Amino acid sequence: MAKLIGVDTYLGPEMKSTGEVMGIDRTFPAALAKAVLSAELALPAHGAVLLSLSDKTKPDAIPVIRHLYDAGYSLYATEGTAAMIRALGLPVEQVTKRLDEGHPNVLDVIQGGLVNCVINTPEGGSPTTLRDGFQIRRAATERRIPCFTSIDTARAATDALLAGAQTYTVQPLREYLAGNGGTSQAAG
Repeated sequence: MAKLIGVDTYLGPEMKSTGEVMGIDRTFPAALAKAVLSAELALPAHGAVLLSLSDKTKPDAIPVIRHLYDAGYSLYATEGTAAMIRALGLPVEQVTKRLDEGHPNVLDVIQGGLVNCVINTPEGGSPTTLRDGFQIRRAATERRIPCFTSIDTARAATDALLAGAQTYTVQPLREYLAGNGGTSQAAG
């Protein structure tokens, strides 16, 4: 997506199912780690995340937020998401989502290199809300920062991160298919 300047990175269902990468290994966590790594969505062992979540995805995001915090991530969030995170008892730095309402805003945090990951679950709304969400995703993509627009994908990347120093094997495909009695796992 970084090569497609000016294009929104939010994917509809028809594009999410096409799959760009696949990881295969003896366990699902190892396969998932390979898939996330090859899609350039691997999260560093520690860092910071910017969260801007729609109201409908906030409940599903709670385990992901807790896992990132427990892994040592600093949390940045837009107004409504920050309120939810504070209600969980977690520290969060609030930034404004509205680009015309002051600084620091979401673009300042992304372009300033303060975050290593963005989780932005879009929802409909005013033209201003849609434009701001687009600019969040576009800025992350242009800085080559993993940007997740669905909680299930963010959860998969977080699971791969939490696997830590996951030991995975590197073998020819035929070794996975023939060498283990059919117990290979795939993720993609």
